[in-house]
Amino acid sequence: MQIRNVAIIAHVDHGKTTLVDKILAHCKFFKDHETPGELVMDNNDLERERGITILAKNVSVVYKDVKINIIDTPGHSDFGGEVERVLNMSDGVLLLVDAFEGPMPQTRFVLQKAVALGLKPIVVINKVDKENCEPEIVQDKVFDLMFDLEASEDQLDFLTVYGSAKNGWMGADYKTPSEDVSFLLDSILEQIPEPKVEQGPAQMQITSFDFSPYVGRIAVGRLFRGTIKSNMPVALVKRDGEVQKSRVKEVYVFDGLAKAKVESVDAGDICALVGLEGFEIGDTVTDQETPEAMPAISIDEPTMSMLFTINNSPFFGKEGKYVTSRHLKDRLDKELEKNLALRVVETDSPDSNIVHGRGILHLSVLIETMRREGYELQVGQPQVLYREEDGVRCEPVEELTIDLPESVSGTAINMVNQRKGDMVSMELKGDRVMLLFHIPSRGIIGLRNELLTASAGEAIISHRFLEYQPVRGVMEKRQNGSLIAGESGVAIAYALDKLQDRGRFFIEPGEDIYEGQVVGEHAKGNDLVVKVNKTKKLSNVRAAGSDDKAKLAPAVKFSLEEALEYIQADEYVEVTPSNIRLRKIHLDENDRKRFNSKNA
Repeated sequence: MQIRNVAIIAHVDHGKTTLVDKILAHCKFFKDHETPGELVMDNNDLERERGITILAKNVSVVYKDVKINIIDTPGHSDFGGEVERVLNMSDGVLLLVDAFEGPMPQTRFVLQKAVALGLKPIVVINKVDKENCEPEIVQDKVFDLMFDLEASEDQLDFLTVYGSAKNGWMGADYKTPSEDVSFLLDSILEQIPEPKVEQGPAQMQITSFDFSPYVGRIAVGRLFRGTIKSNMPVALVKRDGEVQKSRVKEVYVFDGLAKAKVESVDAGDICALVGLEGFEIGDTVTDQETPEAMPAISIDEPTMSMLFTINNSPFFGKEGKYVTSRHLKDRLDKELEKNLALRVVETDSPDSNIVHGRGILHLSVLIETMRREGYELQVGQPQVLYREEDGVRCEPVEELTIDLPESVSGTAINMVNQRKGDMVSMELKGDRVMLLFHIPSRGIIGLRNELLTASAGEAIISHRFLEYQPVRGVMEKRQNGSLIAGESGVAIAYALDKLQDRGRFFIEPGEDIYEGQVVGEHAKGNDLVVKVNKTKKLSNVRAAGSDDKAKLAPAVKFSLEEALEYIQADEYVEVTPSNIRLRKIHLDENDRKRFNSKNA
């Protein structure tokens, strides 16, 4: 059977996963009685909640007797480690672009990788049913983008398909909707080349892995040459050149969303191998007699770090299952095996590790996954990673795109300028404006919250790593101080009501709190210790009119990323399976004063 290997790449929320749903439905992948629901490929809870793809996944369909292996890739640059690996498995890409928004920062990021690998693109302009969309202008922008990325003549001669994945059609013209997605599938067969099969002994690079509680870790990758059979002796060539002897017990190929067991697999197909031991991503599975390694997969370096430490708050161990430093270290080591863009650095303390990642989203997804697995931990303020280049101290700079109403564009420009950002372009689209900046990575920390507040929640913010540039000087920090609980106990509505003029609160009445917990944001720039568990005196002396009900403003509830962006250098985010709390590193007020005077 002929094979096509194609990866779908796009910016976040441009419709990749929805398109895969429609392709599966068109190829009669599901039986009549099966109702798979939507976003079949986003199969973990975090992906479904956030509406983004985090892990690259494989699915295969058979169309006109040709097997098409489709690889759904993440759209966010924080998960670039996933993208770079899986593009090595494909021979072409479907570049999906929103007909209204056009190419966005992450579109550029992933396309850059695909162009560098020489993959043949098909451009799919999706959501042509949107109001005020401009499919022809978007197509020109994609061409300009490819030209900027130094695409070859063959890559620039791409086919453009128009359609609406949500409505289940793709065609050659956006003005005349077709019946289904068959035009796109026909285009894949015509445009995407068959896998190149080289002669010689077996050679496969492990680009991702799966896990089964029954057989352990399963190596996934594309077989570039030769044949791999079940029960076949192989050599595993590590990144450092070390050769280990191993044996493939079982061979699987992808069949729809599942895996089908086969006796052997030939070059060009994507397969999964059971039985290999001690493998890592990037290793080469090859012939035992003549072991030959493939070039190592290069991954962009991390740009941000956070301190991960055990939970030592007064509420330690109440909500989590795994709370010790050994649990935390083992879990981070396990993550390193599959998360290529992650690094773990040990500190002087056995209780703490510094974790390096691609950005706040990359690290927060790891923290969120850990808390759902039952871990308790504390996380410090995100820090950017500096680098020395030719004796000059450099910091990571990102390309920031902000799409927001024109009426608040001046406020947004002012905010980014204060954070050492330079404006590159400004483009009007109806009553909205698209702003493009180059800004240091540390300037993005906390910016999302401020922009969403200023734009009443209408700003759409995205960014991607650009390069390292000389450090741009001192930057303003958070303007407001913290409201800190002075005693442990239960928050009382009476006390919160009397303290409302001091700032806004992050806690509700009836919540358990402890001394040193950050319970709110002070209206002024300094930290303030408050007693939120103070009750009304129960004497019988009453003044007329002073016994009104407490009227409280709703508490501010942070998501994990918002909490990480919000905290100061002397604060931690305490993460447990049930709660996200903010706290001072030194819980006792006297300890904080001693620490601050020593540092001053």
